[in-house]
Amino acid sequence: MIVDRQGRRFRNLRVSLTAACNYACSYCVPDGKRLVAAQDELSAEALARGVAYLIEAAGIERLRITGGEPLVSPRLDAFLVAVAKLDLDDIALTTNGQLLARKLPQLQAAGIRRLNVSLDTLDPQAFRRIARGGDLASVLAGMDKASAMGMRIKVNMVPMRGQNLDQVLPMLDYCMARGFELRFIELMRMGHLARDSNAFLQQFVGLDALLNVIGARYGYQQVDAALDATALRYQIPGHGHFGIIANESVPFCRTCSRLRLSSTGWLHGCLSSGNRHFVGDLLEKPRHQALPGLQRLLVKALADKQELAFSGGVTVMKVIGG
Repeated sequence: MIVDRQGRRFRNLRVSLTAACNYACSYCVPDGKRLVAAQDELSAEALARGVAYLIEAAGIERLRITGGEPLVSPRLDAFLVAVAKLDLDDIALTTNGQLLARKLPQLQAAGIRRLNVSLDTLDPQAFRRIARGGDLASVLAGMDKASAMGMRIKVNMVPMRGQNLDQVLPMLDYCMARGFELRFIELMRMGHLARDSNAFLQQFVGLDALLNVIGARYGYQQVDAALDATALRYQIPGHGHFGIIANESVPFCRTCSRLRLSSTGWLHGCLSSGNRHFVGDLLEKPRHQALPGLQRLLVKALADKQELAFSGGVTVMKVIGG
């Protein structure tokens, strides 16, 4: 077990199946161009082998499948089949929901019962402006179908001034009416927003501002969350729950247990660090040869974590799985 001086270790692994995405969200890419798959992305077999090795080398317990957009990846089906056989407490998936309805049979067959759907507005015009791709109706239909199949759904929304702040309450009402848990994610200083502080500050909506908007309509109370949870969790009695990932307002670095494996074979121990560690070559080796080298790199990746607070990073968020 690899543990740092703050008692942190890697428990949660996010694997990016591809850097490709069928959206070009304004807070993710600055130029409106959709993200494309890298030429050197690993095979589904190599990525699944990486998960297996990291379970043993780091004590990974939970897996989240991400992208880009994982549902556009040709590796998805083979990866699902492989990781479903591994000793994991939980396998979940994050998606923009555009292809969700057609991919649900594969997800259900692989034992996935939890989905995070990225959705920033219920207004079709604002949706097109922010996502710069896709169709809102398809996303909503996919979520309803997934819910009818018994899947637990969380909806991730990034509130931004001048973009969708007026959608905070409509989104909250929509999710509570359907039993979805809405999670507001504070805008992060990642990619182009790390380089342009003015653009970040003009759009940023913090914890207090969000709670003021919600509190104008609903009474709420904070409830307990897991020690290494990224979200502060709140209950609106008689209605449901919501969460706020307040990475700027209330940093959670002290308890972070996340590790990221990119589609091109790089380990990222911290979103706020420019360091990354190549393991793609190790994933082609048999277990007894790969594990010693992997453990050495995990020590370095854990040391990359911030001690107190997130300070931003120039890496495009969706390339390393959100």
